[in-house]
Order: sequence, then C-alpha cells, then structure tokens
Amino acid sequence: MIKKDLAMNHLMDLLAVPGPTGQEAKVVEAITKKLIAAGCKKAWIKTDDAHKRLGDGFEIGNLIVQLPGTVKSAPRIMFSAHMDTVPLCKGAVPVIKGNRVVAKGNTGLGGDDRSGCAAMVTLCETILKEKIPHPPITFLFPIAEENGLHGSRMVRFPDLGNPAMGFNLDGQFPNEIVVGAMSAVRWEAEITGISTHAGLEPHKGISAGLIGAKAMATIAEKGYFGKIIKGNRVGTSNLGSVNGGEASNQVMDQCIMTGECRSHSPTFLKQIVKVYTDSFEKATKSVTNDAGKCGKVKFTTISDYNAFKLKKSEPCVKIASLAVEQAGKKPNPLVMDAGLDANNFNEKGLPTVTLGTGSHKFHQVEEYVDIKEYLLACEVLLNITQLCC
Repeated sequence: MIKKDLAMNHLMDLLAVPGPTGQEAKVVEAITKKLIAAGCKKAWIKTDDAHKRLGDGFEIGNLIVQLPGTVKSAPRIMFSAHMDTVPLCKGAVPVIKGNRVVAKGNTGLGGDDRSGCAAMVTLCETILKEKIPHPPITFLFPIAEENGLHGSRMVRFPDLGNPAMGFNLDGQFPNEIVVGAMSAVRWEAEITGISTHAGLEPHKGISAGLIGAKAMATIAEKGYFGKIIKGNRVGTSNLGSVNGGEASNQVMDQCIMTGECRSHSPTFLKQIVKVYTDSFEKATKSVTNDAGKCGKVKFTTISDYNAFKLKKSEPCVKIASLAVEQAGKKPNPLVMDAGLDANNFNEKGLPTVTLGTGSHKFHQVEEYVDIKEYLLACEVLLNITQLCC
C-alpha cells in the first residue's frame, strides 16, 4: 500500500531542509505541513518545552503527533526519528544517483535521520489516506539527538500518550533490529598551568598543553584510547576537542580538552573513566617549573545515556521481527556500539527497538540512502501497525 512516488517525495523534501542540532524549527514546520496535508488534525500536533528546559539556545522542542486509533482495544505504540543533523550536512542538496540518494557537493546528506522522519510521514499518510485500521500511534520527532540524545531525554511520557512500546528509526538496513546499545560518558579536563614569556622565561611557566598531551599519551599507552579490549571487556574512548592558548610566544596556561568513553558494561565504563582521571592527575604532577610548582586539572564527567539490552521475548522485538519477515527479509537482531534515543526510552521504562531506514555511512561526505531499503523500511512500519491491532 506504500506509494513509492509519495514516499520518495517526502524523503527528498526533508533531506533538503536545514536543521542542525538546536535549529530544528524549519524541520518542524516542514513535517507539520506534510502531516496536515496527509490528513492530521492540528489538534493532534504539538511541540513540547524540551528546548526551554535544555536552554543553550535551542529554538524549538520535540514534535509530537498523537494519532487516535481505529482499533480501540489496541495499546498505543510509538514511532520515533530525530530531526537534527550533524554540521557536516549544512547546505546539503539531495540528488538521486542510480538506486541511491546522495548529497551534491562536499557535504553530508542528512539521511541520519531524515530518512526515518520521511518514513514516519509516509506511514502516517498511508494510514490516513488509505483508511487502514490502526492502533493509537504516537509519532515523536525528537530534537538534539546528535549532541547527546537530549530531546529524547527531556520528553515526558504523558505528552506521548503513554505508549506501550516503541519503534525508533535510526539504523541502516531495514532488517536490522537493534535490541541493545552501550552506555556513554562525556568528560572534560580543564587544565591550568602558569603563563610566562616562551622566549625569555619558559622555565618559569607550566604548559597546560603539555600536561594534556602527556595525559593522553599515557592513556593511549595503557590501551585505553580508541577501541579498548581488555580480556572479555570492551569499550571505546575519544578525545573530541582541544582548546587553549593565545599566542605562540606565551606558555599556555589554560587548556580545555573534551571527549567521551563508552562501554556496554557499566563497571568497565567506570574503569575507563578512572584511567582518564588518574592519567590527567599524574600528568599535572609530572610537569613542573624551575620553582617546583605544578599545574592542576579539574576533571568532570557527565553520563550521556545508559546501556540496555532487550530480551527476544519482548513484544516490540517479536513484532518488529515478524514485520521484517512479512516484508520478505530475515530479521537480524543486534547490539549496537553507539547511543540511540532508544537508550533513553528504555531507561524510562518504554521497551523500544531501533530499525534501519536505508541510510548508510553516517556523518560522512559519502553518506547515502539506499532507495530500495528505504521503501522496504516504509513497508516494515506499515506491517508493524497492522500487527499491533
């Protein structure tokens, strides 16, 4: 029942709308316009106040659409797909090349996650235009996923109509069913040294940059940078940004480094963070000036999201698997080494799997959406709604 031309129109239109993290207002406007044209009543559509609670200049909240069900006895279900894209997608112009949608020029495409948004719009339009029996459905379009899953973290379940299960769209292949994902911690090291003239009195200064460099070198030497494998324990860590210094002839007295650590094991994640903390503390003591003074570091962490893993017996897992089978594909349950909006939903008690919509090579200039996979994903979503009746 999916009309391919309409599904593709939604995809191409939404890929062309600018909407980096924190600036999703134009995306809300575009999706809302499409949903009303599809037959949604304005009373079903709203944005919450997540942006106000987040602060930091976010311009609009999560877009929430509560579609009444025609099968009254069926529990409410939720579909979700985040609206924001990474900075690499700025100025993206989507074009079709063969069986793929790619970006014209040297930008990312934004298939992550506009392909998910388009699939949800297509599903809503198909249900309403074709008068297909369906359970009550909530369509959630979160903001601010790319910089820390903030929109989904701030959403209130009563605003969603208290759904019984969720189906998040933020993966690659439409037969992949993400049943688990890892925990993540973001860290910041604020390093303080002593500023002096780098030519006249370098020996009196303490370089904050050197402290940071030594700390990161130690972390790497211990095997706790990048992909981390310690026996049967695995994780990842990364240095994301370095900011410090004002002039080349001044010993750097301030440096701020930021990064992240991830693992499926909360215990091992704590171990990774401890290695970072200890390494920065030791590095400050190892860099001294001629008076024997050393610098200092303020190392802070923020938990981004917690790991989850759903059982095969969970209804959302079983329904998603059957929907994929009905579309002619073999379900592929997997645990992902990344964070998803589903992390927050599961932590809050809403069992949620994540499905793919044909988007590949996330956050790269080579990003593309496979058209056949995208259209298949639209079919899978329709199958889910019918299985939930």
